[in-house]
Amino acid sequence: MSFLKVIRGWALREKMPIREIARRTGISRNTIKKYLREGIVEPAFQTPDRPSKLDPYVTQLTAWLVSDQRKSRKERRTAKLMHADLVKLGYDGSYERVAAFVRKWKGERQRAHHTTDRGTFVPLVFAPGEAFQFDWSEDWAYVGGERIKLQVAHIKLSHSRAFLVRAYLLQTHEMLFDAHWHAFRVFEGVPGRGIYDNMKTAVDRVGVGKQRDVNARFLAMTSHYVFDPE
Repeated sequence: MSFLKVIRGWALREKMPIREIARRTGISRNTIKKYLREGIVEPAFQTPDRPSKLDPYVTQLTAWLVSDQRKSRKERRTAKLMHADLVKLGYDGSYERVAAFVRKWKGERQRAHHTTDRGTFVPLVFAPGEAFQFDWSEDWAYVGGERIKLQVAHIKLSHSRAFLVRAYLLQTHEMLFDAHWHAFRVFEGVPGRGIYDNMKTAVDRVGVGKQRDVNARFLAMTSHYVFDPE
């Protein structure tokens, strides 16, 4: 998904030619055009025409790989251990097919990481339309005579300091996406970058230094609006 977001940013924000994007990524021009034409913000993986014994277990295997990324290297399972665990679930295919899937999955994740990892910094001076800042706070209000706690979304343009504040009952993805939609509607545009604290609706895990495991639904939203989250 990170890889696809970069493609959309190059094409829609930086106006990079399709030919140059294809050269940089190795993806065919027709595939890139399809992504852009259909407004795809999440990759859709086609099921192979020839069924594999591994197909019914791909979801489980992928979940294990994602889970292992949040652990230290010593705690991660090898492809052999994953193959053994799949056998316990009924998989009767070869170890080589499992190992090939693991290699491909890790390779794609590594390529996406290298493509999008441009470094993270927060400058003190911003150009118009360069960035916005988002954060949550808590407050109280009386509604129908009852005192209730509110989750308040703050969206502020980094250059002009113009801002929008919206109150919700919860801090869920739906509330987060709704706040962004209203902000971009009021601001009449989308800045190039969004600056966030390590809120749970955006970051699944805080790693060493500046490493972050960004939430998939949050990343799909940034791909839809074509801005870089920091």
